[in-house]
Amino acid sequence: MAYSADTICAVATPSGRGGVSIIRTSGKKSLAVAEALVGFSPRARHAHYGPFHASTGEVIDTGITLYFPGPDSFTGEDVVEFHAHGGPFIVDLLLKDLLDRGLRLARPGEFSERAFLNDKIDLAQAEAIADLIDSQSTEAARFAVRSLQGEFSRLVNDLVAAIIELRSYVEAAIDFPDEEVDFLAEGEVSERLDGIRARLDSVLAQARQGSIMKEGLTVVIAGEPNAGKSSLLNILAGQSRAIVTEIAGTTRDTLREHISIDGMPLHIIDTAGLRDSSDIVEQEGIRRAWQEIQEADLVLLVIDSTREWDRSSSAIWRDLGPILASGKTIFEVYNKTDLSGFKLPVVRDDDENITCVCLSAKTGEGVDELKTALKEFAGLNTSVEGGFIARRRHLDALARSLESLEAAREQLLVHKAGELVAEDLKKAHQALETITGSFSADDLLGEIFSSFCIGK
Repeated sequence: MAYSADTICAVATPSGRGGVSIIRTSGKKSLAVAEALVGFSPRARHAHYGPFHASTGEVIDTGITLYFPGPDSFTGEDVVEFHAHGGPFIVDLLLKDLLDRGLRLARPGEFSERAFLNDKIDLAQAEAIADLIDSQSTEAARFAVRSLQGEFSRLVNDLVAAIIELRSYVEAAIDFPDEEVDFLAEGEVSERLDGIRARLDSVLAQARQGSIMKEGLTVVIAGEPNAGKSSLLNILAGQSRAIVTEIAGTTRDTLREHISIDGMPLHIIDTAGLRDSSDIVEQEGIRRAWQEIQEADLVLLVIDSTREWDRSSSAIWRDLGPILASGKTIFEVYNKTDLSGFKLPVVRDDDENITCVCLSAKTGEGVDELKTALKEFAGLNTSVEGGFIARRRHLDALARSLESLEAAREQLLVHKAGELVAEDLKKAHQALETITGSFSADDLLGEIFSSFCIGK
């Protein structure tokens, strides 16, 4: 990514009317422009109240000026903030005056980009800024703050340091064979490699929780007509979102609802009842239901507990077979327990990726147990301190690094190929460094920062 020496400016507060609007500048011209605008040289990190003068000498507004000299600023450059009255017309006048003085409008995310390029923050911390702004729950905000403070980066950097140390040992043994260090035969490399893999597994598990906090889980409610799918959606959403009747086939299309369970975002999708139908509209709804099931993170298969249910004879279960085989988890939700009296504790079978839950969507009994099971499926435990936000690209990088470590272990123990062990360790190292930005392509950086809001 090409670095620009321009001095940039942008509105750092939301558009519209408000008590205060903040215009931020960053770059070499910031102090000179501030002196021209306010008529004196502002002291570093002091708030100065006074008029803002246009280049014509006319007073545009009266407000506060703050000066943060580089490198001790957010971007690492000279930064000035002008706190003006929050009217769109006033803000436009101030921006136009700054542009007339040789500044240019900042691109989306350019302030954070400059902070990254000037080594004030790493890439994971820069992304955490955007994630903190976009947070929609207390837990997501807490996770984003920890990432911004460098918790995720610290864990990644510790892994990188351990891999570099092991690489150095392996490559030294290859380059200096006369030292008689046979790392292929001794157990130290294998032991250290297993230790790094275990630590990486732990970080990956935490990152998956962070990704869930950011992206949420996509949960599909499926089952036969009149099993109580829409009633379950309504009670999870806390409001009447889906039409509930005793007529089979009421739901003919997908219905989406975004909810939060103890800070964990869920994208709940109610679907048409799964059955054979001659109705063209209902057939399309059923087709869409199966499509959503294929793409979901989790499927809640709602079963009417007042009827007999046998997996071996169920057409729905037979059709779910390939989905289960792919590793997807299914919750068997036995509904209408207020009528059937059918009750048993939550049963989890990790071998078959099936969890059984009994509840009544009508009375609410058992719904809390379902919510707890959903949090456990997500690996979320709100009583545990810590956690950090993570993005899909972070998960991909951690997974690539883990694959390279596993490949290195195979080269070490099976093929006895020392050079390939070193090469796989190098790949694991580089995959991790894409998280913090130490090893990243310019087009990746451009894609990341372009998703930020302007003025950040």
